[in-house]
Amino acid sequence: MKISVVIPMYNEEKIIKDTAQQMYAYMSENFGEDFEVLFSNDGSLDNSAEAVRSLNLPGIKVVGYDKNRGKGCAVRTAMLEASGDFIMFTDADLAYGTQVVGKLYNSYLESNGADVVIGSRNIDNEGYSEYTLIRKIMSKTYIKIICIFGGFKISDSQCGCKGFSKDAAKKIFSNCVIDGFAFDLEALMIATKLKLKISEVAVKIINHRESKVNIVKDTFKMLSDLKRIKKRVKKLDI
Repeated sequence: MKISVVIPMYNEEKIIKDTAQQMYAYMSENFGEDFEVLFSNDGSLDNSAEAVRSLNLPGIKVVGYDKNRGKGCAVRTAMLEASGDFIMFTDADLAYGTQVVGKLYNSYLESNGADVVIGSRNIDNEGYSEYTLIRKIMSKTYIKIICIFGGFKISDSQCGCKGFSKDAAKKIFSNCVIDGFAFDLEALMIATKLKLKISEVAVKIINHRESKVNIVKDTFKMLSDLKRIKKRVKKLDI
């Protein structure tokens, strides 16, 4: 079974070579030649794309577009281009490490028919081990608010690693339109509308860097996006 890993990137030149090399080492060791890693360039203004291409690593690809549109667009673009039987995405800084790939993949295989497997930092106490106490409280509160308003019965809608069967990925992301950070919510809402089975697996932060999320400002923005997404998804004929 082939696995595809999608990694969105925007101005990640400083770290992206190391990320690509780590991913290649892990994937080739654990999946042989049955993998692809798609670095989805979200219109980076630096040399992120060229940095990855210069490594000439088998199975490592660069896709994307020239003008910055947002993480949601980057993920969606690569998800629809991916050819794996299992397709997942994770972050460019490998916040959850490389082993999260095998963890989601194995969870998918053992899930008794799950269509979507999502990482959760809330399943056990190790999930936020690298966070400060205040950051942990703020993140958990943010996620709780989003889940309540979104009607999700999952513990961590905003975790940065999620996996899908090929069929689920194509059905979900071909109906997604959100270019920004709310794309996770849109994907989950569409999955729910399609009555797909969603499974969660415990993950933990391995590499922690400063978040770009402003908890107060972005919570209100996310709730506004959420309202629009719910209205649009409800009207989808799928």
